[in-house]
Amino acid sequence: MAWTWRFEKADGTEAAPAVEPEEFTTQGDAESWIGEYWKELLEGGTERVKLSDDAGTELYTMSLRDAVDA
Repeated sequence: MAWTWRFEKADGTEAAPAVEPEEFTTQGDAESWIGEYWKELLEGGTERVKLSDDAGTELYTMSLRDAVDA
């Protein structure tokens, strides 16, 4: 199974990621990657990310801005 991130601006439109994601074969790999690069993504204009599996099922949406404010 493959896992992918969708990168979005604050208004929900798609954003070009400041760091190109890898191909993720596990959910854990995808989540570890976002944990490593969220600051660079946020600085590059990504406000939110959505994680989906290869069937197109969206698992969750996460605000990168909330990580800064926490």
